[in-house]
Amino acid sequence: MADDHIRYDILAQEALRGVMRKVLAEVARTGLPGNHHFFITFLTGAPGVRVSSRLRERYPEQMTIVIQFQYWDLKVSDTGFEVGLSFSDVPEKLEIPFSAVRGFYDPSVNFELEFDVKTETSADEEPAGQPASEPLAVVAEKKPEKKKTAEAEKKPAVTDAAAKGAEVVSLDAFRKK
Repeated sequence: MADDHIRYDILAQEALRGVMRKVLAEVARTGLPGNHHFFITFLTGAPGVRVSSRLRERYPEQMTIVIQFQYWDLKVSDTGFEVGLSFSDVPEKLEIPFSAVRGFYDPSVNFELEFDVKTETSADEEPAGQPASEPLAVVAEKKPEKKKTAEAEKKPAVTDAAAKGAEVVSLDAFRKK
């Protein structure tokens, strides 16, 4: 097989990250349209990731955030994004470079992107394509402008599961029935 000197794999990853960047930038400007919301999985130890030491201890390898109802100050740049979220009623600011994102999923339309994330240790220790750990879902909801609905008052079971440690959370738990 011929050597790929153009590196189509890298070009495709960059183009797909551009899709995520454009979507987040639009949401930062106008808010989430319709039922759209996002699960974003990223490596907490990747270069440029800024999370509190409390979150880094709790999620030493990777975490998944949900941007849906309760988020604030979403800012998007060419290289990454920052967002305010609440974890167990503690407000946190996260800064995440696009290069640290492993997955982007919008369950409202079943749209998913997966990315290869290179780290110093992952290349030596893990087989290609294998995740560093199972994703943990951390649910954050944007505050409604009017009174809370009964659905917004419910606490998702994933917050209890995430507190117990690394557990796989089915996305079906978040889908409308």
